[in-house]
Amino acid sequence: MAATPRSRPAGQGLVTSTTALTEDELGSSAQRDRRRRMLDATIMLATKGGYDAVQMRAVAENADVALGTLYRYFPSKIHLLVSGLAREFERAQEKIDRVDLPGDVPSERLLFVLGRVTRMLQRYPELTEAMTRAFMFADASAAAEVDTVGRLMEQMFAQAIEPGVEPPSPQNVAIARVIGDVWLSQLVAWVTRRASISDVTARLELTVHLLLDHAETTTRQQA
Repeated sequence: MAATPRSRPAGQGLVTSTTALTEDELGSSAQRDRRRRMLDATIMLATKGGYDAVQMRAVAENADVALGTLYRYFPSKIHLLVSGLAREFERAQEKIDRVDLPGDVPSERLLFVLGRVTRMLQRYPELTEAMTRAFMFADASAAAEVDTVGRLMEQMFAQAIEPGVEPPSPQNVAIARVIGDVWLSQLVAWVTRRASISDVTARLELTVHLLLDHAETTTRQQA
């Protein structure tokens, strides 16, 4: 369904949709390349200067596109940054897919994946803070982008629990969804300086063991 057009404030002369264009919605390689450059510029600006450095005009200039074109692809910096977070998860999944996950039990594999993704984001604190703030500030207009991030997290964590199983079981999807919620809340705590990375790791380990140990116990009782 086509998005309802939305006008920018008077004087800017730009008309945009209320949702970002996904790569699957772009018909040509030139359009996909343009979208990639916009996200590259967003990531670069956020890495150097955090949330406030991501200004639409600066993104357009660094991506070598017209400002109106940028708004047609991404209606706001929130859409840009949440889409950037989704792309970071996609890239993390691609890297994880190239390795054999260590661990003989689901909790060990899941903690490996959580640790790897957490360290990836920890390396770029300004970028992580910017993407996390955008995710927190996202309203209904960015629901599709937020849902994409949630879906990618669920897939990544569910596959760690039970590698090679497609589709994952409803129970593992539910566990992955809860883990994702906890992980995001801990990411917020870290970027707002309310928790150290050690605190985040300890809380994730506790959550994983509580959920997966309970699930394993329930499965044995039902067998």
